[in-house]
Amino acid sequence: MSEDRVAAFTDGVMAIIITILVLNLAPPDSDSIRALFSIEHKLIVYCFSFIVIAVYWNNHHHLFQLVQKVDGNVLWANNFFLFSLTLFPFSASWVSSHLFSLIPQLTYGCVILLADIAYWILLSTLKRAEKMPAAMNELFSSYHKSLISIAMNILALILGLFLNPVLVMGVNSVMILLWIIPEKRIESFLN
Repeated sequence: MSEDRVAAFTDGVMAIIITILVLNLAPPDSDSIRALFSIEHKLIVYCFSFIVIAVYWNNHHHLFQLVQKVDGNVLWANNFFLFSLTLFPFSASWVSSHLFSLIPQLTYGCVILLADIAYWILLSTLKRAEKMPAAMNELFSSYHKSLISIAMNILALILGLFLNPVLVMGVNSVMILLWIIPEKRIESFLN
């Protein structure tokens, strides 16, 4: 199967996820600035969730520029990755309604952890499926962003559990900085 079909399907699913995220964002009850500030936590969670999905999309896009064909294992790994992302609207809605509560924060953190694990599985599956040039094999062999991200997710969950629930989102906010700029070695390989 062509990587274009997988990328197009992924684009569509991510667009739907972002649409659902914004549809869960109810407007304030009145027309005042005070009312807008009363939903600031919901706006913050929405913005953070949007950025997370956008970062996953950017990195997925860069990754699939290297792919020439996909097999069944890659399809299932990609579907598992998409499944993990579809949990964002639910967990974002819950945590935005209970920002300082442990269980919603842990749930949101677990969704991010699941998405990072799914992305790592996708990377690993692609590495096994593709006949890549030596430079790309070297890149994938030294590609530790996903494992660092998974470790930071686990740290966020532990800190949230034992210190303060808001640390789950706080540590994950720092972790997302690792991913905002797509892998430069992929870009240099493509140019």
